Amino acid sequence: MKIRIAKNVFVNGLQQVLNVVGTRTSLPILSNVLLDAHNDLLELTTTNLDLGIRCSVKASVLEAGKIALPARKLASIIKALPESEIEVDCHQNQAKITCGRSKFRIMGMDSAEFPVLPMFAQEQSFSLEQQQLLSMLRHVSFAQSEDENRYLLNGVYFAFKNEDTATQLHLVATDGRRLSVIQKDIEASSALNNVDFILPAKTVLELERLLQQKAPIKVFFNEKQVAFELSLEDSAKENGLEQTIYLVSKKVEGRFPNYQQVIPQSVEHHVKLERALLLECIQRASLVASLDNNTVKLNFAENTLEISASSSEFGEAQESMAIEYADNPVTIAFNPRFLMDPLKALQDDDIFFEFKDELSPGVIKTNDRFLCVVMPLRLQ
Repeated sequence: MKIRIAKNVFVNGLQQVLNVVGTRTSLPILSNVLLDAHNDLLELTTTNLDLGIRCSVKASVLEAGKIALPARKLASIIKALPESEIEVDCHQNQAKITCGRSKFRIMGMDSAEFPVLPMFAQEQSFSLEQQQLLSMLRHVSFAQSEDENRYLLNGVYFAFKNEDTATQLHLVATDGRRLSVIQKDIEASSALNNVDFILPAKTVLELERLLQQKAPIKVFFNEKQVAFELSLEDSAKENGLEQTIYLVSKKVEGRFPNYQQVIPQSVEHHVKLERALLLECIQRASLVASLDNNTVKLNFAENTLEISASSSEFGEAQESMAIEYADNPVTIAFNPRFLMDPLKALQDDDIFFEFKDELSPGVIKTNDRFLCVVMPLRLQ
């Protein structure tokens, strides 16, 4: 294999795939990036067996071929080279890298040892805009569980339901103390009705990093894996990236809990609130909360919402905002982070807060089919 490639193009390509490289692995090949040169393209592939990614960059291919090179060491070397054209010449699992007066020779591995990323049939697939999927993920991903013992909750649940002539995509995440759900109509085949899967948290994080284009994304899946094919805009292609980035992930095995049981079926109070102002008030009040008393209180009174917090360590804070409320006073306590996370994820000017009493869950809703259920804390 022999190629010539611009430094910035090589760096951009490596940056797309480095996050997937395993830091600790019993298989040495997984710490490598596979370089596959053909047809004036250089394909860069990394995998940790749970997650794999491939992207292509423009290169002048003088001799087609493949080699696996240590990913992070290669990236460090390429990034440190002068701003000039780089030549990579590979023979017998060694790569000679030349850029100006800089020369490196690094040891690689046989490309045949590198795991092949799977391809998928077209039957189970759907498409939507990258920005739409990114928005949906950000609306729910904050509620994923970080407890590795509850592995079924360590990810985002995708569920498809056919409603009339449209297919609805439901994204759900929960850690047992809060639940976030969003629904959107998508273009998909009727074969997706009642299909579901759990996407691991690490894949969700990588997707949120990659989904920065306005171009479409196509999603394929089978019983064990999910693949995402991201189209790129012209601005990305100008940096040397080619048409698509391909991401493949294992699913979380098992059945997601019945989240519908957590959503309150009846509420007594439905209050419209200014999202940004509510977020600011909770942020300020929470500054005096402590680890032992990490609580904010929402006191709904006549046309006023009072937000307060206190601790013996730091003192007290009180905020208030004008609202339309004419029912009996109710005070509910919450973990401030569990209220702030959904308010930060939303872009709406107004949200709706629903509740029954001080011991029942609070529900944050919007007009675009989003809701977040937050369990209350017992008042001291």
